[in-house]
Amino acid sequence: MPGRNGRTPEEVRRDIEAEREQLAAAVDELREEVGEATDLTGKLRGKLPVVAVGALGAGFVLAGGIGATARLLMRRGREGRTKARLGPFSLVDRG
Repeated sequence: MPGRNGRTPEEVRRDIEAEREQLAAAVDELREEVGEATDLTGKLRGKLPVVAVGALGAGFVLAGGIGATARLLMRRGREGRTKARLGPFSLVDRG
């Protein structure tokens, strides 16, 4: 016996089951795509040397390596004769 929309209860059940199967397939496909998008190991494996060099450079910069290296390479004769010292402070004659 058809309902208000002109379909029998069996037709409605078949339509609901077909929609359920389509939804399940869409969820499975989405799950696979999310798994591929979040696979960092696979993405990094091919670029490991580049990533390692980048991490080394970033660590060097963050640790102040550029300034320390520049001071080491470009320092001038700063050594002088200490005239007075008070704790960590000292007065040096550079003349």
